[in-house]
Amino acid sequence: MKSVLLFAGVAVLGLAIGIGAALLNRPSPPEPGTSGAAVGDPRPDFRHGDLSGQWVSADDFDGRLLLVNFWATWCAPCRREMPVLQDADREHGDNLAVVGIAIDDPGPVKDFVAELGIEYPILVGAADVMATQQAWGNSAGALPYTVLVDQSGIIRWQHLGEVSAEELASELSNWL
Repeated sequence: MKSVLLFAGVAVLGLAIGIGAALLNRPSPPEPGTSGAAVGDPRPDFRHGDLSGQWVSADDFDGRLLLVNFWATWCAPCRREMPVLQDADREHGDNLAVVGIAIDDPGPVKDFVAELGIEYPILVGAADVMATQQAWGNSAGALPYTVLVDQSGIIRWQHLGEVSAEELASELSNWL
């Protein structure tokens, strides 16, 4: 019995060391803009359905400062930053269009948006949204991913990961 417990302990320890080494040595996701659009490029188009089933495209926001945020309900950092984006929309709504593009099913997205009181447009999709995200410079497909497009349609900022209120305010102050 002791040898079985010893063997099991060594196996668990070996597995833990292997997992730890894999996590420490895994490559970082590529920087935004490594493939697809980069800062300084014209924004690509998109066309996705909103929560009421209406088609929305990037062209609908031409002439306005546009903040596009790719997210999902199952993404914890995405969930944490949604109130930050809502605050930016409320504060700068006349000069800034905030658009959330969810890689998710419409049902959970509707529930989540209602729970948080999100008022800016939310678009939903799956493989089509993944393709849009890659075209907009996120080849890793990691979430959340946020892109700022100026009034002329040029990408001015790409951010992979959770956006803090301070980061967003600082970036928006350059363009508002």
